[in-house]
Amino acid sequence: MRATLPGRLLTCALAAVLACGVLPSAAFADARHGGGDRRPRVILMHDPELDDQNTLIRYLLYSNEFDTEALLYASSGVHWAGDGKGTTWFVPGREYDRPGLNLCPCTSWRWKPGERFIHEAVDLYARAYPNLRAHAKGYPSPGELKSKILDGNIAFDGDISTDSPGSDLIRRKLLDDEPGPLYLLTGAGQSTIARALKSIKDRYEGTPQWPAIYRKVSRKAVIQSFGDQDDTYARYIGPNWPDVEFRQMATTIWGYGARRAVLPQDAELLSAAWTRANVSEVGPFGPFYRVWGDGEQMVPGDIFDFFGFSGLTAEQLREQGYIVWTALQEKGSWISEGDTSIFMNLLDNGLRAGTDASWGGWGGRAGTDVGPDGTASADYAVTRWFRAAQHDFAARLKWTTTPAFSQVNHEPAVSVAGPLDRDVRPGRTVTLNGRVTDPDRDAVTATWWQYTDAGTYPGTVEVTQRDGAARVRVPRDARPGQTIHLILRGTDAGSPALTSYQRVVLTVR
Repeated sequence: MRATLPGRLLTCALAAVLACGVLPSAAFADARHGGGDRRPRVILMHDPELDDQNTLIRYLLYSNEFDTEALLYASSGVHWAGDGKGTTWFVPGREYDRPGLNLCPCTSWRWKPGERFIHEAVDLYARAYPNLRAHAKGYPSPGELKSKILDGNIAFDGDISTDSPGSDLIRRKLLDDEPGPLYLLTGAGQSTIARALKSIKDRYEGTPQWPAIYRKVSRKAVIQSFGDQDDTYARYIGPNWPDVEFRQMATTIWGYGARRAVLPQDAELLSAAWTRANVSEVGPFGPFYRVWGDGEQMVPGDIFDFFGFSGLTAEQLREQGYIVWTALQEKGSWISEGDTSIFMNLLDNGLRAGTDASWGGWGGRAGTDVGPDGTASADYAVTRWFRAAQHDFAARLKWTTTPAFSQVNHEPAVSVAGPLDRDVRPGRTVTLNGRVTDPDRDAVTATWWQYTDAGTYPGTVEVTQRDGAARVRVPRDARPGQTIHLILRGTDAGSPALTSYQRVVLTVR
């Protein structure tokens, strides 16, 4: 089959486990779960918001792809536990300080006494663990994960005045001699991170070791956060540690506003029917996943958490004292998984999105993508991947229901022969040999495409495909330093259909 396209897409249909390529498997690098590279080393932080609970479920299903150093309870501007001593706290402009409310100073805010939703999620993971192990390698034992649950700076919103078990652990991990980055993933505030950094600065600033310590920590720490939820990045981290990489991971599609961002053809993925069939009625985690009208509340009586009610209008909820701040939805449908984007770009799906914040992946990217309507949009930079990510999630939930590998679907493996980062010259032709295989012997479809939004060359490239080999003509007007991103996408014919990728980056020299 031969196809020549001066634009983005090249497609070759592949049957069963036939390769899209011509080289033996030993010549291929970085197939999904097979590249041998070290798993991302992460510390995960959450507050007791319902979307954090949902995000945590997804994280645990992918925990085989991470080296989890800790699971931390953390405070934010909308959730803090108090110190248990009756101390009151107030930060102007928070939700309790809205006009007509004036609900604080308070001794705690939207934090249930004895909160243990992380523990509860790991307990459910223990039930799913025997089946998960049958479908992928690398899942940590439930006991290992449970031993890594700690409190961060949970007492007060944005308070970095004292150490906590969580901040102590972050400090130790930042100062250890383990190579590579330490990803600090927070769906809450950043006070636990800020306290760890402050403790390091207080201990070493002014000493002979300080310049080396500062460089080491700044190189190692990568903060991936859904916004600055307690202002501690703006107030402390940014001014005092400006060389620590901060990746803003806030997205619309993963949050309460998903229906404003979802592509029309993907709206079903937020529906009650799809959510029940693929999430909330599947395996040990399903009933723990928060959906509209589920009768649950994270904190009893929380006037901002009206999501568990069904059969009531917004006006009826307001009459009961609830602050209705988003439109009501169908019972059983998606509410939010707002903080999922903080780890999605680190997944081993071949997009290598964690390499650089501008590269992009299932968690979005630092930039805008041109959507189908020709408009540049930060939303499209993440919504374009939503269906693939949701299908993958649904498949992993099904893994929790059976130890029989043959009864559920698994993602295909996609690889490309040779280096994935290549120097090229204008006018030259580059040959890329790709391979897609499927562990379930499903038919697969492979597609080479140019991710123009991620590359810095301002145009499309000429690509010719024949017998699985993509031939790419580097434009003569390409300038030194410009990049061209080419992605091989492999999708299987299983149910749900699953997709893996491999990204090749060409840099003009």
